[in-house]
Amino acid sequence: MNGADVRALLERLARGEATVEQAEAQLRASPPYTDLGFATVDHHRSLRQGHPEIVYGPGKTPEQIAAIASEIEARAGRVLCTRIDQQQADAVRAAVSGADHDLIGQTVAQLPAPEFAEGLAIVSAGTADQRVAREAATTCRYLGHEPDEIHDVGVAGIHRLLRYQERLQRARVLIVVAGMEGALASVVAGLVGAPVIALPTSIGYGTGMGGIAALLSMLNSCAANVTCVNIDNGVGAAVSACLINALAGPPTR
Repeated sequence: MNGADVRALLERLARGEATVEQAEAQLRASPPYTDLGFATVDHHRSLRQGHPEIVYGPGKTPEQIAAIASEIEARAGRVLCTRIDQQQADAVRAAVSGADHDLIGQTVAQLPAPEFAEGLAIVSAGTADQRVAREAATTCRYLGHEPDEIHDVGVAGIHRLLRYQERLQRARVLIVVAGMEGALASVVAGLVGAPVIALPTSIGYGTGMGGIAALLSMLNSCAANVTCVNIDNGVGAAVSACLINALAGPPTR
């Protein structure tokens, strides 16, 4: 049972279309989780946080991830699986109809129609950052937000970024994805008056230390509107950005 289901039940109760006993029975019939033996699927995630549980792929067999995805989709009507390989993707798509596989972003998802058609931008430094950027973009769409995507505008060719200033300044919140030295987040933040969620990636040469250099650079940004998530954490950046974008105003439909 999600938030819409609970509201509908309470409205029926208020209108006298359901008794207290009937409402209680419906709530009892919708337990907050399902125990699959190898996983406990949290069905009240959307009630508490506004979106269904997002499935993390590594460490799960194709059969396990397909069973989890099927259970979530049956209750929530949509599902998102991240960091999945081809075998896992094939298993999920066989179990869940209408799920699309993003090979580069390593996601399988059923995406709803967007509720928020504007306000959120994703800016990435280079083509090598696309796996993380696309994970973030798919997560935004899963949460009902359509991102404005601007790619391959890293600081090594700063002129590529400057031509997008109007689009950058229209955004109410931006996710900036970069590896190497991670300088792009500070540059973008200096051009806009909106929150910038810096998303470091593990892309870079040896002294980049698997994204630690970008992470530290972003954490030490001199731009006051920069906050930072963990290395390669496209899901975390997207969830935070969507929460901020939703607070900025009613959905545009």
